Amino acid sequence: MKLHQACLAIALVGSTSVNGFSSPRMTMPSVSRTARFSAVVEEVTTTNGATASMEMPTAWECDEEAECVEVPACNDEECRTTLDVRIHSKWYDLSGWRKAHPAGAHWIDWYDGRDATEVMDAFHSAKGREMYKRLPASAPDTAAVLEASTAPYSQTELNFRKLRAELEEDGWWNRDFVHEGTLLAIWTSLFVGATLTVESAPPLSCFLLGLTMTNAGWLGHDYIHAVAAGLGPTWWSDKHNKHHALTNEMGVDEDIATDPFLFPYAPDPENDSPLLAVNGVEEKRPDAKNELWYLLAHYAVLLTIFPLQVWVPAVFLSGLMSALIVTPTHQSEEFFEEYQPDWVTAQFQSTRNAVTTNPFSEWLWGGMQYQLEHHLFPSMPRSKYPLLRPILQKFADENNVPGGYRESGEFEILYMNWDLYRKVAEADPVPGAPYSRGNGQLGAIDMQGGVAAGGVGLGKLM
Repeated sequence: MKLHQACLAIALVGSTSVNGFSSPRMTMPSVSRTARFSAVVEEVTTTNGATASMEMPTAWECDEEAECVEVPACNDEECRTTLDVRIHSKWYDLSGWRKAHPAGAHWIDWYDGRDATEVMDAFHSAKGREMYKRLPASAPDTAAVLEASTAPYSQTELNFRKLRAELEEDGWWNRDFVHEGTLLAIWTSLFVGATLTVESAPPLSCFLLGLTMTNAGWLGHDYIHAVAAGLGPTWWSDKHNKHHALTNEMGVDEDIATDPFLFPYAPDPENDSPLLAVNGVEEKRPDAKNELWYLLAHYAVLLTIFPLQVWVPAVFLSGLMSALIVTPTHQSEEFFEEYQPDWVTAQFQSTRNAVTTNPFSEWLWGGMQYQLEHHLFPSMPRSKYPLLRPILQKFADENNVPGGYRESGEFEILYMNWDLYRKVAEADPVPGAPYSRGNGQLGAIDMQGGVAAGGVGLGKLM
């Protein structure tokens, strides 16, 4: 059934004209989940030629500053008209805001019908969090149903919010310009060194260029790497932001989706085949087409300066170093088959820090040796992470976090990752094991009957 056919409510309201958008929301406690939107009045001509008015379904449209207005709802079945998320005990309809959000819409889709307080606070500055107040509230009947089916905040989450507030008050997010300048100077020196040695010492140039690319990833992270590191922002939003929001959730977090060549857990027999790699070729991301120009510019510059025998090995070297640094800090820890309502505890359970042994390793890891600090406070300057370590250790002890604050030596954590793959390779496939790329633990919310399997809801993804 079409969206507008299921939800359209017709009401004669005389000849009153409407300027702009109406604000009242329809109260429909018995309608389906896809009918959570308001109505605007539009004049129509009846069969006998008379003029009447009918209520038309509407949706929210927002800009990057979270300024939202109601507009006529899209009748296309692919349109998302609802996205209800709880933030600090209040339910918001983010359906209009998701498209305008500069960091991408995809990760927030997985929080439809869930609480996203901690992850929203982690991703946004104090200024960004002020925008919450401008977001449209969910319909009252929708909020009531969702609140009844959503887990209450844990004491760990509440204590974490207090800790975050104390750190913000003490200036932990103040920029360290000396540290940033030093890192940028090192990156520049590496690039210059790779350029100067490209003819006289190609192997050295390759090594320096690989270090340059890896270091660019740490420096840029999610705002300059479209040019500096050759990574597309759509890819980054789809993969990295979702990884932060739903760490180690099977079927969701693509950082643990290393199959079909490396399996971090025993797969279902039907998925135990390298031929599954073909599925990735068929996947389409239309939003990424415009970003090809940036990637082409990146590689054009590299090919102008470096020959293929230097550039190609450097790309693989950079990828290897990045993988050896990033993946062990999560893959050796818990994987989740179900949604984890306590985001803070889940970060502790799914993350292990690496203890570096020398200044070069401390620099090379790019702050990722403090992976837990980075996941809990991704917008905090990484120069603060070493000082944050004992604070989080104390927090884990005081809140009885399962497994506590986890860390191992940099070589030990690499061995743990290798040993995981070895054990999985020797194990038999497990019928029913979740596929690493799919809907994961998602269920659906029935507005008339509560929560279905999985305890969460997800509207149609675009």
